[in-house]
Amino acid sequence: MAHNLELDQNGQASMFFTGDVPWHQLGRRLQKPATAAEAMEAARLDYKVVKRPLKAIIHARHFANVPNAFATVRTDTNVVLGVVGSRYQPVQNKDAFTFFDPLVDRDEAIYHTAGVLGRGEKIWLLAKLPDYIRVGPKGDPIEKFVLLYNSHDGSSHIRVKMTPIRVVCNNTLTAALSGADAEVRIKHTASAGDKLREAHKVLELTNQLYKELDYIFNRMALRKVTPTQLVEYCKTLVPDNAEAESNTRTENMRNHIISLHDDTKEASMHKGNLFGVFNAVTEYVDHYSNQKDPSKQLKSMWFGGSGEQLKRRAYQLAESML
Repeated sequence: MAHNLELDQNGQASMFFTGDVPWHQLGRRLQKPATAAEAMEAARLDYKVVKRPLKAIIHARHFANVPNAFATVRTDTNVVLGVVGSRYQPVQNKDAFTFFDPLVDRDEAIYHTAGVLGRGEKIWLLAKLPDYIRVGPKGDPIEKFVLLYNSHDGSSHIRVKMTPIRVVCNNTLTAALSGADAEVRIKHTASAGDKLREAHKVLELTNQLYKELDYIFNRMALRKVTPTQLVEYCKTLVPDNAEAESNTRTENMRNHIISLHDDTKEASMHKGNLFGVFNAVTEYVDHYSNQKDPSKQLKSMWFGGSGEQLKRRAYQLAESML
């Protein structure tokens, strides 16, 4: 599976991790929880991004500024990462780590994974919170994370969000908690730094939000689902396209989700209940849906791609059935 991680000339990835080796077998493993400085160095995130005026070549040796257009440039490599407008302000990687410092300093979180995508135009940081959500009578463990994602090419906001991950199958359980905003999005403007500091409100609410999620997941595990209801759930989640010449792809997707619920070892603990149905969808998105273009896997799973949207709809549909 491709990964889109930045690689140097020696094939070393710009990423660090703690715990188990990732699926792509890349990155630098840290044996103990990292400080911000250690994590940034290990993930090669200790670079800066600046904004430079964009110029057009008029003819040989003559350039003209392009109005309201700038290039974002990585200063250590001089690589152009993107084209942005006049209001855009880079948010440095060190500021992303600063966001988590209060939690790490109080031993309420550890830096778990961080890395660089592409040529440095996108970065992410995953912080692990203590303890687990435990679902069902067997106490199926779900780890609690907070994810920060930043782009340096103008393609997205800064995003901070809750990211629970089921240990058994490494599924990311995208949720949409009613009555609570479990995600903050911040534009790259002059006030981005202040707003990033304000986003600590999400972290202050995180434990309460995870308690709510614990309650909902365990209710899902108690809600029995018949084979007929499973089929209807999948039809509602992935409806036919009336304008399409064929709905074969849609039917294949539904059948794949149903087979993951019915036949896989990871799903067996929750087979026949609503949590198992929801997990079949997350399993499909995280491990099967991007086989033709696996370099899009992280975006699909975490960053607002089609996979995350499907998981969000799956969660909302399951919650509506409680």
